Amino acid sequence: MSDPVAKLCEQARAGDREAASTLVSLYYERIFAWLRRLTGHEEDAADLTQKTFSKAWQALGSYQGRSSFPTWLHGIGHHVYVDWRRQRIPHEQPEEEWWLTCATDAPSPADAVADREQAHRLYLLVEQLGEDVRQTVHLHYYQGLTLAETSEALGIATSTVKYRLREAIEQLRSKAAEPKLGAR
Repeated sequence: MSDPVAKLCEQARAGDREAASTLVSLYYERIFAWLRRLTGHEEDAADLTQKTFSKAWQALGSYQGRSSFPTWLHGIGHHVYVDWRRQRIPHEQPEEEWWLTCATDAPSPADAVADREQAHRLYLLVEQLGEDVRQTVHLHYYQGLTLAETSEALGIATSTVKYRLREAIEQLRSKAAEPKLGAR
């Protein structure tokens, strides 16, 4: 087994707690950052991250390696998030100051935008997208999953992922072209 993550998965499945701890260390921050973007709240993201890893450990025996471990983990996280959304009334949109704390080492649209104000506006516009499209954007662009991995994590066809991403880009371009309120 040349893939170190696959080896860690195998060891964790065999009951090796140190291997399981290493997997958590490798992916906890990434899953947390993704869920924080989706929920808009640190506490909710922390709870959902814990649930994601709890479900992952319960299901680890059935993990067969047909997809990469991060893709499999994002798929579990996606289902945890969807269940959470169904069970609650959404919070208000996050305060503007909250977006300033969303920096992460993971790739994001802000990497391509030199101006912080434009990046901030882009994040806000992404949050206005429909739920399905927004989740697709978060997984593909913010989490850096491939089209196939995004497809697998969401349980949809790759063509649907491409369609949603095109739709997101079109909507973002259209909204970004609108004049800002209060602009002269």
